[in-house]
Amino acid sequence: MALTFHWFLPTQGDSRGIVGGGHGVAVDSAWRTRDPEPRYLEQVARAAEQLGFEGVLTPTGAWCEDAWLTTASLLRATERLRFLVAFRPGLLSPTLAAQMAATYQRLSGGRLLLNVVTGGESAEQRTHGDFLDKEQRYARTDEFLAIVDRLWRGETVDFAGEHLSVQGAALHRPPEPRPPLYFGGSSPAALRVAAARVDTYLTWGEPPGAVADKIDRVSALAARNGRTLEYGIRLHVISRDTAEEAWAEADRLLAHLDDATVASVQAGLARSESEGQRRMLDLHGGRREDLEIYPNLWAGVGLARGGAGTALVGSHREVADRIEEYHRLGLTEFILSGYPHLEEAYWFGEGVLPILRERGLWNPPGQAAAAPSAAPAVPFADRSAEPAGTDPVPAAPAS
Repeated sequence: MALTFHWFLPTQGDSRGIVGGGHGVAVDSAWRTRDPEPRYLEQVARAAEQLGFEGVLTPTGAWCEDAWLTTASLLRATERLRFLVAFRPGLLSPTLAAQMAATYQRLSGGRLLLNVVTGGESAEQRTHGDFLDKEQRYARTDEFLAIVDRLWRGETVDFAGEHLSVQGAALHRPPEPRPPLYFGGSSPAALRVAAARVDTYLTWGEPPGAVADKIDRVSALAARNGRTLEYGIRLHVISRDTAEEAWAEADRLLAHLDDATVASVQAGLARSESEGQRRMLDLHGGRREDLEIYPNLWAGVGLARGGAGTALVGSHREVADRIEEYHRLGLTEFILSGYPHLEEAYWFGEGVLPILRERGLWNPPGQAAAAPSAAPAVPFADRSAEPAGTDPVPAAPAS
C-alpha cells in the first residue's frame, strides 16, 4: 500500500528553535519568533500542498489557535489539501460535533479529517469546566463516538449513557464523505476506544520494537470487535543532503535550549497523566546526551516540548530507510513536522519523498505510482566512522 504523508500546521507559533507547549507546559513566547498569523499559516499550508502532502494536522489546546476556525479559514488558500482537525469530544456535544463535521465537509468539498483527543491532563480539562478523571474521559469518548457514528449513518439517535445522553438527535444532512477518524493514546483505555471506534490509530515516534508491540495490541483488540484499522505515526524530521548536516542541525536545536528551560519543561511534563507522555520522557530521561535512541531516531525534541518528542534525523536516504522500516511494521500514514515548519517541509518534500517514490512507496496525490527502483535501501551504520560529507552504508538493524 502506498504511504500517505501529512505535515503539521503550527497554530501555536513557529521558530528556528523548538517551540514547546502541551501536556501542562505553556508555550514560551521567547521561543516563538513567527506568530501563527494567517499569512504565515497560508504559506505553510500551500507549501505542504505543493510538495505532495495529503493533509496537515493541527494541535488542540488553550495554548494554540482553535483548529476548526483556523483550518476553515485556509480552505480558500488551498485546493486539495486536507485538514486533520484535532478536537476534544468532552468540550462540545456529539450532535453539534457531528453537525460541524458535516458542514465542514460540504464547505470544503470533503477535505476534513478528524483527530479525536480525549485530553490527557485533568488540570487543563478543568479549565474548560470538565471535571471527569482520565478513565471517565475515555469512557465518555467512547460514548461520544458511538453517538456520532449513528448520526453520520443518518439515524435518529436516542442514547442514555453514563456520561452522555441525547434524545431524538438527528442531522439534516449527514456528511459526504464521512470524515475519517484518527486517534492516539497509549493507556489500556485508549487502546480499547481506538479498537472499537476509529479508522486510524496513531502512535508517537517510539523505536520500532515498541511501535510494533503497540500495533499488535490494538490489532488484537480490533479483531475482537470484527474490525481492522489503519496505523500512523507522529514524528518530527530533520532531513538534509548529508547525515552530518542533519545532525549538526539537531545539535543546533539543542544548543538553543539552556539547562533551566529544559529543567522547567521536564518538571511540568513529569506531572502529566498521559501514558504516552510518560513513554516519551522515558526515552531521554531529561538528559542531553545519548539522544539517538535508535538509528536516526532522536529524542531531543522532547526536552522542550510536550507530546510527540522524537525526530527522524539523517540524510534523505537514511530518513527514507527508517520510514520504510516503520512501514514494514504496518504503518501507512506519517504525520511529520520540523522547525521551522515552512523550511523543513521543503527539505523533506524535495529530499525524501522523491526517494520513496522511486521505491514505489509513495506517489503524489492524484498521480500514478512510480515503478519501484531496483536499487536496495541503504541500511544504517555508525555515522561517526564515516568521512565527512558522505552517507553511511551500514548493515540493516536487528529486528
